[in-house]
Amino acid sequence: MYGGDEVSAIVIDLGSHTCKAGYAGEDAPKAVFPSVVGSIDQMDADDDNENNDSETNNNNVDSNKPKGKRRLYVGSQALGLRRDHMEVLSPLKDGVVVDWDIVDSIWDHAFKECLLIDPKEHPMLLAEPSSNTQQQRERTAELMFEKYKVPALFLAKNAVLTSFASGRATSVVVDSGGGSTTVAPVHDGYVLQKAVSSSPIGGEFLTDCLMKSLESKGIVIKPRYSFKRKEIQPGVFQTLDIDFPYTTESYKLYSQRVIASDIKECVCRAPDTPYDESAYSNVPMTPYELPDGQTIEIGADRFKIPDVLFYPPLAQTIPGMDNFADIFPSARGLPQMVIESINRCDVDIRKELFGSILLAGGTASMQQLKERLEKDLLEESPQAARVKVLASGNATERRFSVWIGGSILASLGSFQQMWFSKSDMQLAGMKSMELRIYKENALKMRTMGCISCHGMRSILDSKYTHLC
Repeated sequence: MYGGDEVSAIVIDLGSHTCKAGYAGEDAPKAVFPSVVGSIDQMDADDDNENNDSETNNNNVDSNKPKGKRRLYVGSQALGLRRDHMEVLSPLKDGVVVDWDIVDSIWDHAFKECLLIDPKEHPMLLAEPSSNTQQQRERTAELMFEKYKVPALFLAKNAVLTSFASGRATSVVVDSGGGSTTVAPVHDGYVLQKAVSSSPIGGEFLTDCLMKSLESKGIVIKPRYSFKRKEIQPGVFQTLDIDFPYTTESYKLYSQRVIASDIKECVCRAPDTPYDESAYSNVPMTPYELPDGQTIEIGADRFKIPDVLFYPPLAQTIPGMDNFADIFPSARGLPQMVIESINRCDVDIRKELFGSILLAGGTASMQQLKERLEKDLLEESPQAARVKVLASGNATERRFSVWIGGSILASLGSFQQMWFSKSDMQLAGMKSMELRIYKENALKMRTMGCISCHGMRSILDSKYTHLC
């Protein structure tokens, strides 16, 4: 159907924290923006909002649906501008799409404002979570074919794409993103669904823990919109608070999380050993300057917050997070999730899985996370197992590994027969189509040697060889 360098396929990875979009064959996405949107009900909109709209007309998408008239604002620039009565909404809950209007607006923004393309002219490869349901796939295909009228479509599992990005056919993918952490074994290009395990602890939960811990110490993070700084003398600034009474709590929390997330990324690192209050009480303090000019000192929290990934009950010791056990009663640490997932797989492939554990996702980019996970797994895994945790040395590649895997896959010549069109879907039905795609994909690509590590390396463009 498509062939050679004229494909110009578009790869989209809609994550719980950010949406990544770009052209297949490139080594990084062209567009990266938040996967949350600002929403204003038309009844709440006033003249001031209309004035703001004219300034950011290119960054908003109108959505006039029968179930409720609202205006949606998509993209970092649109969300950065405070508006009265604007709520911040996410289209995903537990990795599943719950609001397709928002997903529609996010795709619109990616196509029209970021990539500047007509979707009718490009096949689309979409990344989907390992736990995606049949109904979600059908709705995705319906939107792409009916609204955007794309010529061809392919849906690929996140874990499989991460394996492709590292040049492996069999691995255990530990994908720690913004909303959750998922461990998924991949064997010969298939996700072993029975062994997939997930935890609600992701980057956003760690950010909330850090915010609560700072609040308990009397440190208040002021959102950027709530103050202005005035220079009263050379190098001396005065901070003046500004009151916006119609700002919603969700927008205030979003603005605070942006700052707290930057604090976490700058100063936090996974501890070498399980966190102990007495052992880490005297660690050197690390300074961080807040946007309002206030400099704060962060000590033991630099190690305590990341260790929640390894020992979730630790979150209960943070003031304000006391109800953690009630919200997430079954949350497990990363090492336990990996071992549990591997033990659910066939005995024959466990040795290979222990030797190929891949770290992916934004939260997985945290310093020393790879070393700590490998250390804990060596202690808890069977003695015969040779544990090897693999992660790209480049934090950006680790963060975009799903998208990079999609970029590699969609640019392979052997993959071009795998696209399916609207007529294919109507003829065969979505369920049988999905089964045929995955079976043919694995069979043909293995036969042609494209899915093996050596085969993958031989066909990748030179700019991808460092990913293997």
